Amino acid sequence: MNEPQSTPRCPVNSRYYQSESDLIDMQQLLMAGRLRTGDWRYWHVGELAWDWLMVACHLSAREHIRLWHNIAGELVGYAMLGEDSAFNWQVLPEYEWQGIEEQALAWAAMRLAKLRQTDAVLWSKSLVATARQDDERRIAFLQQHGFHYGGEWIEVNMLRRLDATIPQCPAPDGYRVRAVEANETAERAAAQRAVWQPWTVGDVSAEDYARFMQQPGYEREFDIVAVAPDGVIAAYVNGWLDPVNHIGDFGPVGTSPNYRRRGLGRAVLLECLRRMQASGMDRVCVSTSVSNAAARRLYESVGFHMANTTGDYTRAE
Repeated sequence: MNEPQSTPRCPVNSRYYQSESDLIDMQQLLMAGRLRTGDWRYWHVGELAWDWLMVACHLSAREHIRLWHNIAGELVGYAMLGEDSAFNWQVLPEYEWQGIEEQALAWAAMRLAKLRQTDAVLWSKSLVATARQDDERRIAFLQQHGFHYGGEWIEVNMLRRLDATIPQCPAPDGYRVRAVEANETAERAAAQRAVWQPWTVGDVSAEDYARFMQQPGYEREFDIVAVAPDGVIAAYVNGWLDPVNHIGDFGPVGTSPNYRRRGLGRAVLLECLRRMQASGMDRVCVSTSVSNAAARRLYESVGFHMANTTGDYTRAE
């Protein structure tokens, strides 16, 4: 396969994703970038977790993730091309805007072109990247390289501090709020599908979820579920920890349609907040669609406030 010809203005080597150790390095890059800058343009490791799973289960991490290492072998940047032609990249602050971004974009465009040769319908969508509203340099880079703003901010990013007592929220009679059990992969995957199908994030089998539970960064005690009297997992939240920056993250979050308006979503969120606080986190973040008023009200009811917004930028290839 031919590689992009643009050359970064710093000494780096590039290769495709190879193994789980690369995922761990990607997580470390995100935490280090946040630590060195205090900037939310670096994804939380929880945001990476589901994107990586979708690539690994539905595509191939070895073909859809590209890595950049410095001469000492440290991971300094990565790029992912996911389903729906979604392109994302992250670069350590001391290596930003020295050419890795251009090479990452060239790789994504080349990869998309090859995928269209094999399935023009599946890969017909334009290349799309996201940027937070206050990330001026990322937005400028996208615009300079032919991306156009979609016209609205599609996602709201919310934040909650953990410097006060978390209120109690008893579950309805007969329901139990607890961590998912190791033998509940089929039930947990079914709950994910019930909330998210037909979207990609809902395309999760029991085998996929079992794999997910073995993924670096996943901790079962922060995979909180509300279990109905008949044993059905009715609501859930995946909680993620960044122990370097002491920031937690929620996602995905959901309540099955047949169990909504019973306070179950609020109950699992508060339980996960308590566990995060006990684990030393001092803040928690969560994101949802700007148009999802119900989710925004739920997060606000447990103490979250809006911190930023994210928009889509697209480029025809």
